[in-house]
Amino acid sequence: MIEVLERILNEITEKLGYGNENKVIESNRPELCDFQCDNVFKLAKKYHKNPIEIGEAIVHAIQTLDDFCLYFEKVELAGPGFINMTVSDSFINKCLRYMQESEHFGIKKPLKKETYFLDYGGPNVAKPLHVGHMRTAIVGESLKRIIEYMGHKTISDVHLGDYGLQIGQVIYGILQDGKTEEDITLAYLEETYPKISALCKEDEQVKNACSEITKDLQDGSIQYQKLFKKILEISGNDIKRLYRYLGVSFDLWQGESDAYPYIPEVEKYLEAYIKDSEGAKIIPLNELPPLIFRKSNGAYLYATTDLATIYERITKYHPNHILYIVDNRQSLHFKQVFEVCETSKLTEGVNLEFLGYGTVNGLDGKPYKTRSGDAPKLDNLFTQIKELFATKKDSNKEMSGEDIDKIVNAILKFADLQNSREKDYIFDIEKFSNVVGKTGPYILYTYLRIDKILKCESIKYKINGIIYNEIDRKLRLQLLGLEKALTSAFDERKPHYLVDFIYNTAVLANQFYQMNHITGLEDEEKKQSWLYVLYLTNRILKNMLELVMIDIPSFM
Repeated sequence: MIEVLERILNEITEKLGYGNENKVIESNRPELCDFQCDNVFKLAKKYHKNPIEIGEAIVHAIQTLDDFCLYFEKVELAGPGFINMTVSDSFINKCLRYMQESEHFGIKKPLKKETYFLDYGGPNVAKPLHVGHMRTAIVGESLKRIIEYMGHKTISDVHLGDYGLQIGQVIYGILQDGKTEEDITLAYLEETYPKISALCKEDEQVKNACSEITKDLQDGSIQYQKLFKKILEISGNDIKRLYRYLGVSFDLWQGESDAYPYIPEVEKYLEAYIKDSEGAKIIPLNELPPLIFRKSNGAYLYATTDLATIYERITKYHPNHILYIVDNRQSLHFKQVFEVCETSKLTEGVNLEFLGYGTVNGLDGKPYKTRSGDAPKLDNLFTQIKELFATKKDSNKEMSGEDIDKIVNAILKFADLQNSREKDYIFDIEKFSNVVGKTGPYILYTYLRIDKILKCESIKYKINGIIYNEIDRKLRLQLLGLEKALTSAFDERKPHYLVDFIYNTAVLANQFYQMNHITGLEDEEKKQSWLYVLYLTNRILKNMLELVMIDIPSFM
């Protein structure tokens, strides 16, 4: 709709000698009009004329168009130069029919299909996933789906932390306990890592021993490699289980260890930038601390493996963009890595993006923790939400396990994605589990209620040129805002724009069927038009919920 309005305006201003650079936006005063154009002020300054003179000429030209009524109900000049446009019912319905009949609701395909490589997840092997791992998985998976929906290719990689100090600490614990590969279980790993990690903070000798084991592992120790593979297998299977529950998937399950074969090539490529510093290898940076390429004991750090990973991705997959969905607190690290890439032209022609996200906080505004002071494990969080949801209503206890799992996911994901990615947010389980308010259950309830209406009626899905009341009009216009929401989510890499659209659509849909009683309506033309609107509403809701990883249960 906006594209058509801009085309009409541009044709008129070009004929009037004012060029064709008009922008139409949704009105910030919807009680006055649907859309507005504020370009008159810019034109007045450029052509040294009174803005009212220019505005009146443009409005008059629109009002005298032969096909004015096809597009507009009224167009007027407000204030010193705002062109206010109220579109016609027939134009709204024409656009709705186009959405209904088009693939992806008429969202335009890109002129050039590009490849986006997404790095999200990033859990450390041998450590249980907790609530802090939730945001990267949810935001990353949603962005991947949005990018694909907009017509591009994606490649996703979990990028496991599998070659750092925590592996050395776990291997140290295994050796101290006299365990073999057969003795390693998930329970043992979850017990051993925190125990040895705490010991390293108290005992410098243990810390040094763990560091040496880590280095020897990286250097190819056969004994440590066998233990490492067993740890990776057991921990990796559990990580995959939890991601499956969240509906998160990856094309690649690679980790730091997979980047090691590429380090020599990267080191050779960067040799002109690498300097010696007290036995370590560093890369000086302009206004940032130097990047440590190799420690004095010969061990490599995250920065090295990240550079090697970027080199591998570019060599193998030739992406146009590499997106890192990671904690805001890693911003300095990625600034260093990106500066090395740009200065050395390692990533020439590839766009690197750091997409930081905020923390999940408790009601006290601090990072979400259990009573014992730890971040709750994801398994425990899932169980907690299931138990809480069961208390909301007696019938909830009788729901199938599959439906409850879908609702748990909706609670978690809608709570997370309704916030702008870079912001911290407070996770209030009680609030987000309600079927009223801006919550996942509210959206699911709205969809299922509309679906019940549609299943009870004989539907031919016709739409005429009539809009019957104000809430009818608001819902139809809301549906036409889909492209703007998707484009904003894609351009800014922020799914909350899409979540806002979903919620606002659900609110208007609820108002629509409360005010417009379809069952028993004798006016068949009106009934079919309203059924069409509800049918299109639910189609859009279902498709957009898929992009934010929410599946619809069979019953609530």
